[in-house]
Amino acid sequence: MWRLLTLKFGRLYRCLKFLFVVSLLVFTLLNTHSFIASFQKNELADRRFISLNKCPACFGTSWCRKFMNGQITFETWGRFRILDFLNVKNVYFAQYGEPREGARRIVLKRLGSNQELADMDQKVCKRATGRPRCDVTQAIYKTQFSRLNGEVRLLTPDVVEGWSDLVHCPSQRLLDRIVRRYAETKDSGSFLMKNLKDSERMQLLLTLAFNPEPLVFQSFPSDEGWPFAKYLGACGRMVAVNYVGNELWNFYNAPWEKRVDLAWQLLEIAEQLTNNDFEFALYLLDVSFDNFAVGPRDGKVIVIDAENVIVADKRLIKQNKPPNWDVWYESTFDDCGKEACLSFSKEVLCSRVTVDHNYYAICQNLLSKYATWRGTTGGLLHSPPAEIVRAGRLEALLEECAHPKKQYGRFQAARELRDYLAKLSNNVR
Repeated sequence: MWRLLTLKFGRLYRCLKFLFVVSLLVFTLLNTHSFIASFQKNELADRRFISLNKCPACFGTSWCRKFMNGQITFETWGRFRILDFLNVKNVYFAQYGEPREGARRIVLKRLGSNQELADMDQKVCKRATGRPRCDVTQAIYKTQFSRLNGEVRLLTPDVVEGWSDLVHCPSQRLLDRIVRRYAETKDSGSFLMKNLKDSERMQLLLTLAFNPEPLVFQSFPSDEGWPFAKYLGACGRMVAVNYVGNELWNFYNAPWEKRVDLAWQLLEIAEQLTNNDFEFALYLLDVSFDNFAVGPRDGKVIVIDAENVIVADKRLIKQNKPPNWDVWYESTFDDCGKEACLSFSKEVLCSRVTVDHNYYAICQNLLSKYATWRGTTGGLLHSPPAEIVRAGRLEALLEECAHPKKQYGRFQAARELRDYLAKLSNNVR
């Protein structure tokens, strides 16, 4: 009976696959003109395609000259607009060329789906005119995004607190850092808002509210050793970042030695984002195999999706001393049975100095047996060699890191797991 069911499902799968291919061919033939045009025209030089026509209700203009000069072009599949329905996240691969340097791969992002962008426009219009549709280029001047236009000196917590995860609990020190490192202005380097043009202020605030990922990349740049993708620039509603490499998911079945090294790097990232000399704790709220990538040359693991990152200022917490500020906080294990789920309290992350959230997120969602992704289980460290299994130490440390049985057990397990993986991968310092 099982054999018959397997054969039936196999035939059904092949039929559905055949129907999809036929439908795609028919759709292509019906859109032959746009299909051919997509090869003849560089849409990245089209103001409407990149939504430059919506500025200052956009993410920036620092790279517009490169876009308009044709220095940025889609890679082959990115040119097919008929495939856009598959690209829900609006992330594209492109080639960027500089004179005398040749071309290199970059990643372009609209920072949201088409529906999310449309919802943003609708909110701007409703706040400005009371109607769902309007000219957003004018309407934005009548919203909260224009509050700091004129001679306002600083971006302060009372203005933007709660707008996004990045500023769920902002300190003045964090906001000064964001403004000082804002890359969509020629006069970067000053924390004074009055040094920005009105359009630049509105672009900064819009980005902060809609998807602050570019501001995370700018404020904590890879050039200074932070484990994030490098921000390059923006034009309209298209943001460019450096291409890192294949997503972590592609290494799920890599050789054991490679996976051990990647696991060690992930715990190093958790440590760096939690404890650093700047006393900013960056907590990753969305941890999955798709949000990290691995460099093809150096094998370095990098965070490529930073939309959901809370930044807590430990100096401010120590200064204000909220209730239980100095009590170690252990994240609660949550075996929800779904992909990449985490249990956390944003209020707690913002009010404690010592928190194990990043270790918990990495261990539960990426490394341990509780990690599930695309129908797989077992995590990045699945199927260890027989001698590792017999020793039992790796399994015990992973279990305690993901689902601790002792009070504060995760803190110790994460530290010991880092050291253990370092020895296994010869990363001892």
